[in-house]
Amino acid sequence: MTRKPHKKRTYHTTMMTAEQYEESLQKLNLEVYMFGKQLHTVVDNPLIRPSMKAVAKTYEMAHRPEYKDIMTATSHITGDKINRFTHIHQSVEDLVLKSKMGRLLGRKTGCCFQRCVGMDALNALSIVTYNIDEKYETDYNKRFLAYLKYVQKNDLTCDGAMTDPKGDRSLPPHGQPDPDVYLHVVEERNDSIVIRGAKAHQTGAVNSHEIIVMPTTSMRENSKEYAVSFALPSDTKGIKYIIGRQSCDTRKLEGGMDQGNLLFGGHEALVVFDDVVVPWDRVFMYKEYDFAGQLVEKFASYHRQSYACKVGVGDVLIGATQTVAEYNGVAQASHIKDKIVEMNHLNETLYCGCIACASEGHKEPSGTYAVNTLLANVHKHNVTRFPYEIARIAQDIAGGLMVTMPSEKDFRSPVTGKWLKKYLRAANVPTENRMRILRLIENLTLGSAAVGYLTESMHGAGSPQAQRIMISRYITMKEKQEAAKNLCGIDE
Repeated sequence: MTRKPHKKRTYHTTMMTAEQYEESLQKLNLEVYMFGKQLHTVVDNPLIRPSMKAVAKTYEMAHRPEYKDIMTATSHITGDKINRFTHIHQSVEDLVLKSKMGRLLGRKTGCCFQRCVGMDALNALSIVTYNIDEKYETDYNKRFLAYLKYVQKNDLTCDGAMTDPKGDRSLPPHGQPDPDVYLHVVEERNDSIVIRGAKAHQTGAVNSHEIIVMPTTSMRENSKEYAVSFALPSDTKGIKYIIGRQSCDTRKLEGGMDQGNLLFGGHEALVVFDDVVVPWDRVFMYKEYDFAGQLVEKFASYHRQSYACKVGVGDVLIGATQTVAEYNGVAQASHIKDKIVEMNHLNETLYCGCIACASEGHKEPSGTYAVNTLLANVHKHNVTRFPYEIARIAQDIAGGLMVTMPSEKDFRSPVTGKWLKKYLRAANVPTENRMRILRLIENLTLGSAAVGYLTESMHGAGSPQAQRIMISRYITMKEKQEAAKNLCGIDE
């Protein structure tokens, strides 16, 4: 079978700067739709640009000497210095540094910075392609390593695409009335395969150079056409992006302090694959249905660890809550102090979880280090709960003005501004400062950033039930029973 190699686009050959990253996005020819219209200037669109700037921060930070140990690594295939987001974990220390990087960037951006999912996809594929080759004598791992070298050399941002629309969830992929609700192969050619379907909830999709597709669930033989994994340039013909709406998203069009977070943001998209051609050298799994579940599990474990980012965003929200308590003149009240302690307790507990699953990591046969699956799922399960309580306390301390406060235009108005400055002032601080910090808390707990901090905490990397299933699967219940029986003299 003749396999035509994929034509590669040339980017920079060293770690990109934030400016070079933005320039590289300008060169993409993405087919993007939002509010019923096609966008022709994606990078500069005011609703998308804040999310692009969040990704750009991952490039900027990699060039700052004080963060080099966290933000960069040494490639195990070239020996070059690379951005950690393109690295394959070579030690437990790498796994720990990944969690530290996530917290750091969450604190710096106050939102999702969008590169974790691609990093997690690369690491999962480095393991599973090796395992498939061991069983079937295929060459997927060789293809993957060639692709990885390309990603590292050009410092690319990859979108990891796993979640299918799924249609009727009581039915398997092959049993759906519409077969396209799970992405699948519709044609096999000598030099390529043809893909049809969609991937949902794709964070940062239009800020990515590449899209890495993986199956969304374990498969049986009758669904083997759905057991496919591959990577393509994000502007490949036939790939279409439909941007999702977020609460308060059009405030970004207004600019100013009503946005809350003035610098960064996020976006989600439904990505449609309309008979997309994938060259064989970009295919990393095809019909090996018995490995689909393994790829899902490895990716999910890595990505559940990645929710260290929520700890960093939690740092921002806790800092904002302490600030508004001071502005309101209540910071010394005992119940306020206790609530702030509780917020920190919950947030640091989340940090314990991501560090624990990294510290208990292990080496896979491929040489890649993987996190402890049980602890990664415990960590993510806590993430589905604790940020909501942290947000509740923040809203409690902030007070009702967070959602009844007039707009910045009213604040700037020569008619109403003087009344707002007079009546919305609290402690001995400028009224504008109080308004700004309240808008940030609103943004993090109710606005567009709440998508990344709360809803993503619930459903990102799988729903809470998915984690409970994994916890039940990996708990060694018999060992616990034996420990109990031994201590009370039961001999069975």
